[in-house]
Amino acid sequence: MTPLHEGWTLRAVTGPQVPAGIADRVVPATVPGCVHTDLLAAGLIPDPYLDANETTLAWIGRTDWVYETTFDRPDGDHEHLDLVCAGLDTVATVTLNGVEVGRTENMHRAYRFDVSSALRAEDNTLAVRFDSAYRYAEAHRDRLGDRPNAYPEPFPFIRKMACNFGWDWGPTLVTAGIWRPIGLHAWSTARLATVRPLVTVAGRDGHVEVHVEVARAAEGPVTVRAEVAGQTAEATVPAGERTTVLAVTVRDPERWWPRGYGEQRRYELAVTLHGPDGERLDDWTRRIGFRSVRLDTTPDAHGTPFALHVNDIPVFVRGVNWIPDDAFPTRVTRDRLAHRFDQAAGANVNLLRVWGGGRYESEDFYDLADEAGLLVQQDFLFACAAYPEEEPFGAEVAAEAAEQVTRLAPHPSLVLWTGNNENIWGWHDWDWQEPLAGRSWGRGFYLDVLPRVVAELDPTRPYWPGSPWSGSEEIHPNDPAHGTTHIWDVWNTDDYTRYREYVPRFVAEFGYQAPPAYATLRRALSDEPLAPDSPGMAHHQKAADGDRKLRRGLDAHLPAPRDFDDWHYLTQLNQARAIALGVEHFRSHRGVCTGTIVWQLNDCWPVTSWSAVDGDGRRKPLWYALRRAYADRLLTVQPRDGGLAVVAVNDGGQPWRTPVTVTRVDLTGEPRAKTTLELDLPAYASVTLALPAELALPDEARRELLVAEADDPAGRALWFFAEDREVDYPAAEFDAVVEPVDGGQRVRVTARTVLRDLTLFPDRLDPSAQVDEALVTLLPGESTTFTVCADAPLDPVALTARPVLRCVND
Repeated sequence: MTPLHEGWTLRAVTGPQVPAGIADRVVPATVPGCVHTDLLAAGLIPDPYLDANETTLAWIGRTDWVYETTFDRPDGDHEHLDLVCAGLDTVATVTLNGVEVGRTENMHRAYRFDVSSALRAEDNTLAVRFDSAYRYAEAHRDRLGDRPNAYPEPFPFIRKMACNFGWDWGPTLVTAGIWRPIGLHAWSTARLATVRPLVTVAGRDGHVEVHVEVARAAEGPVTVRAEVAGQTAEATVPAGERTTVLAVTVRDPERWWPRGYGEQRRYELAVTLHGPDGERLDDWTRRIGFRSVRLDTTPDAHGTPFALHVNDIPVFVRGVNWIPDDAFPTRVTRDRLAHRFDQAAGANVNLLRVWGGGRYESEDFYDLADEAGLLVQQDFLFACAAYPEEEPFGAEVAAEAAEQVTRLAPHPSLVLWTGNNENIWGWHDWDWQEPLAGRSWGRGFYLDVLPRVVAELDPTRPYWPGSPWSGSEEIHPNDPAHGTTHIWDVWNTDDYTRYREYVPRFVAEFGYQAPPAYATLRRALSDEPLAPDSPGMAHHQKAADGDRKLRRGLDAHLPAPRDFDDWHYLTQLNQARAIALGVEHFRSHRGVCTGTIVWQLNDCWPVTSWSAVDGDGRRKPLWYALRRAYADRLLTVQPRDGGLAVVAVNDGGQPWRTPVTVTRVDLTGEPRAKTTLELDLPAYASVTLALPAELALPDEARRELLVAEADDPAGRALWFFAEDREVDYPAAEFDAVVEPVDGGQRVRVTARTVLRDLTLFPDRLDPSAQVDEALVTLLPGESTTFTVCADAPLDPVALTARPVLRCVND
């Protein structure tokens, strides 16, 4: 492949909405890239992520754009020269030397155009015109009739990243551009059109069934060879035929395992194509992993389970939902993904659900997931809307699905395809049926087209029609007793303690909001002063009634904030507590519940949202809470049958044997009652141990708590008998010592009074600063240590004072 990534320019096709100074400008363009990043690099637009700049840039999505470059014909004598476009966003007309060679209208597909006859030896002019995504989508909407959706935007009427049109956590930045590599492929005789390995395990044997499709320039026989783990197979594709299947068996391969269950062993699979004379015409190489995957949905006494088994081991899913990490995908590098995956693994996550309003991610994404042992659930790209099934969408969806299922087949991390996000639920519960008036809404995609594509092209992986989905059209799609469920009443209408009213089979979405890190806010907003409702803060809160819902949560649990610093700390704390409570409750019902997928890991820009890692990549307190709640070994105190119980959960592969001391203490640390429990817990199991009344019932609810401690890294579980706003906390008193260490500073805090959810926010002093721990509760006399890393030493006095060092009772 000869890349065509140099010498590009960009210009607007003039129109009344294009600002003066841009209408007549030709600017340098970066390919791969998009219009927004090119205009930003040229200094022609402000950063759309700052303040309310997003709103002044809406014209970009309503403008037509032309990319153009020149190049010389590659050397050599070839029967075919193809222009290969890995990704065009979205409604594109491609011309070469003034001759139209192709049109596209799907961001999620790759395209190949034969340009042999249009090429000249030198000074070829390649142009790609992108018509406004809005104009295209609105024209189809007007032709087919509107469809209900969660936002007043036409995203269901174009095969494009839906969240470009704005979401309740994302900006409305409707992109256009050559967003994936583009180049010339010179070939003769034949080439590998597709290679689709289906990897299975039976007994001690690993099997690779390699499905190969060839494209031809000549009709003679060609030979395909496949090699993996020292084993080879070969097949001839006779004249006039295009496909073949090669079968390779590997004895006793090392398995690929999810993180926490074993190693991530992969083997190189090499496929080569040879001409009649043995000449090597083409090759294809990927790394594959031998593992089995199945979904157990056999009805039982509790309903319909949703249990993922890898290599015949049931995996309790400790997942997070993944959204595009940037509104402009070409800014998401392999290094950035690797850092984000390290953050996921650091929070003890074992599965990423690629949400259906984003995109099929890059090859780097799935390769890094394979490497890290992070399982991937991949949604097909439909979210929160009724989608038309008429043409051109019917054919586009089928072709898109076939291409992506084929592309992702080699990756062992991919364990589940899902038909859509919330669309079947929406049809049932979101008042869609009357306005649809019988028009198509996507059902045929989720229950016919997509399952057929997966069954035909990759029967090694399960398919699930939607998230949520109960397993049957006869059962409500969001019934917690069947299949997967989404729990959003907590955020929208109810207190987070309502999570305890659910004992679901599998929770595929649940979340709670908080603002991003302080340094992220200060970079993105020019508000002076910052306030929960200051202009920039309000613009970067996209959820309906988001601030009111945040305040409702605070009022139920925490003391009233006195200023913005209080509000920022307490809302972040409340998010962490809400999700920790939910995760611990669901995990405590291991055996009925088989997994949780928190909404959401990441953000695409600086915003108040449900994320654990904010739009600048900083960890919110939720991340630290998730790390504990998702640990292999969890110790938690849970209400049970009118009393309290200690629940121990062991998701590790080794037995867990430890004494657990449970003490009811007052706020000075003085014990009121005490007992010791002996844990002897097998791998992949849990146990519930009821506590006697003298521990579960306080003498003074406002002045007591329960402390359960294990002699291992599972550490400590706490239960307060009253909400923080009702607890008789003393004013916080402590001693703090700061000392330098390699790469940073160590902050040792010793409590003189109880300190509830002690957290250090060093980014308030230096945007580069990070801390290793958060949300630590200390009783009088206890100590903890925070290690802070920053580009330069931080002021020790500021590091140990409000608003940098915080606790609930400070």
